[in-house]
Amino acid sequence: MNNINIRIETPADYRTVEEITREAFWRFWGINDQKITDVHLLVHKLRNAEGFVPELDFVAEIDGKIVGHIIYSKSKVVDDDGNEYETLTFGPLSVLPEFQSKGIGKALMRHSFDEARKLGYRCVIIFGHPDYYPRVGFRRAAEFGITTSDGKTFDPFMALPLYEGALDGISGRYYIDPVYDNLTQEEALEFDKGFSPKEAFKPTPIDALLNRLESKAQAEIEKLDKKTIDYFHTMSESNIRALPGITDSDIETIRKVMEEYGYKWGKR
Repeated sequence: MNNINIRIETPADYRTVEEITREAFWRFWGINDQKITDVHLLVHKLRNAEGFVPELDFVAEIDGKIVGHIIYSKSKVVDDDGNEYETLTFGPLSVLPEFQSKGIGKALMRHSFDEARKLGYRCVIIFGHPDYYPRVGFRRAAEFGITTSDGKTFDPFMALPLYEGALDGISGRYYIDPVYDNLTQEEALEFDKGFSPKEAFKPTPIDALLNRLESKAQAEIEKLDKKTIDYFHTMSESNIRALPGITDSDIETIRKVMEEYGYKWGKR
């Protein structure tokens, strides 16, 4: 979309942004057996977090209406000798459902990357969908020798150097602002009482996918022991292709089923 206006979030935007975030993430809460999404609470608390970066707190508007938001906090990589290297983390990145797939999220990212570069930051590290974020330049953090704080790595853990050589000679464990790890369902439920009542999202049973797959693929997906198709929103196409017996036809079936239930899945 060519008529996207991106500007700094103001206190007058706070409530609107929290409502947008709630809408954007409402359907994903069931993936981890949560009772309710806590992402709008996360935005609320991030603004008061020690690592919050107000210069990188942006909203996207269409015809004067706020339809998207991105928020940043400081994070760090600590090497084996205890040396600390400041990094950035964004998230949540929220776009109203009816405005998704229109380039708004990418516009928010690219604008904020440019501004972060001007401010002197070296890189952005996130946990995100490994089929989506590489489209704007993210690579697996493992390629840079960066692991999670407990020494692990996996496809959704990604890094984006903001300039050439930004991560040269830097490796170690990644630490995020504590606010991300200190949310409770009890607090989220209480916070959500201040918003308009909303019907609980009902995850789609995994049988909606299994019944469409060939027997070999069906058996492999069953081994994942996931009860809903919503879980696949967190898995990359390469994750699924790596399973024994999965064919191109199976991948296309999974993509089609996911799209039928409102998810864009896979590399295309």
